[in-house]
Amino acid sequence: MIQLAGMTTETRNLKTLELDAMSTREILEVMNEEDAAVPVAIAQELEHIEKAVALISNSLESGGRLIYVGAGTSGRIGLLDAVECPPTFGTHPDQVVGLIAGGHQAFIKAVEGAEDSRTLGIADLQAIHLSTNDTVVGIAASGRTPYVIGALEYANEVGAHTVAIACNKGSAVGKVAQVAIEVVPGPEVLTGSTRLKSGTAQKLVANMLSTVSMVRIGKVYKNLMVDVQQTNEKLRVRAENIVTEATSCEREAARVYLEAAGGSVKLAITMILLNCDKEQATKQLEQAKGHIREAIKHS
Repeated sequence: MIQLAGMTTETRNLKTLELDAMSTREILEVMNEEDAAVPVAIAQELEHIEKAVALISNSLESGGRLIYVGAGTSGRIGLLDAVECPPTFGTHPDQVVGLIAGGHQAFIKAVEGAEDSRTLGIADLQAIHLSTNDTVVGIAASGRTPYVIGALEYANEVGAHTVAIACNKGSAVGKVAQVAIEVVPGPEVLTGSTRLKSGTAQKLVANMLSTVSMVRIGKVYKNLMVDVQQTNEKLRVRAENIVTEATSCEREAARVYLEAAGGSVKLAITMILLNCDKEQATKQLEQAKGHIREAIKHS
């Protein structure tokens, strides 16, 4: 029998013991109040989050991947972060990966029993040919999901970096991973419903891991997403805005340089700031490993 006693995620919230008798406004107020505890809890784990970013950045710079592994809400959060990376940071779709117990169909419909299989977690990593260059981030609010534990144990055997995100201290996934991020925002308003504060905490941590790692590998200049992909009209306008903001040029000039750069925002900015052609800008960026600031400094 699964032992859930003692897990903060399963504890009843004393503020909502009579939830069904509370007014709508009272419930909304207490939910808002409880949500405010999430960033406070995350602040206590920044040291571990920083260590995780170092591992992920190292993987990405070495040609490896960031691979999220989870079940249910936790798996969906990893998938969500993964699919946002290509349009935001220009990463290859295989560079940041989200694996969910039961496969991608489990994103919209629960696959019963999938999270209880350690071997499934292993098989899913084997299917994408896990390597020593990769970092596997296991997400499990309870911290005991067998699918995630199996994946992390296999990743350790392969020699990949391993990180765990859980919402209980002393979690099983945390004990398996090289870096344990254990954010404890307290009991849920609806007992055991970890899609609430726990899910919010996991999403905020995932935001930190991917965003800061992308900053570290040169996907950002100042606070601008310079590898953004122009996949729709909004993003085409955003690309022009980024070039004008980074270089103080006029919009028409931004359009000209973007066209000359083949649509690459990063390349267009470097061409303008270094007053050079596409070939020279490409060379400078390659030498700077994709960092615009370094390319300018050493030009």
